[in-house]
Amino acid sequence: MAISARAITPAFFVAPQLSPQDVAEVAAQGFKSILNNRPDHEGGAEQPLSSTIEAAAQAAGLAYVHLPVVSGAYTAEQVQAMHKALQELPAPVLAFCRSGMRAGQMFELAQTAR
Repeated sequence: MAISARAITPAFFVAPQLSPQDVAEVAAQGFKSILNNRPDHEGGAEQPLSSTIEAAAQAAGLAYVHLPVVSGAYTAEQVQAMHKALQELPAPVLAFCRSGMRAGQMFELAQTAR
């Protein structure tokens, strides 16, 4: 499956929901980190758990952060955690949620965090 990643900056990309099977392609495309903004079970039983994707990321040599946020209900603490993750994760980073929109919004908010 082709990963549908959209560049926000040269070091930060967003994508819709990833599966554990997508992680090898993510690594092959040169990403160094995956950031998951989707809460577990948001999409029902068919949504892969963060822990399963994290295990695949670790096996592929990628850094992984799970920072679940509810669309439109971002907290200051979550924005600050996103800012910190973006400072610490090796780039380029691929962030995902259901559609990629939430991950992009969190990136924009994190740019103004102190």
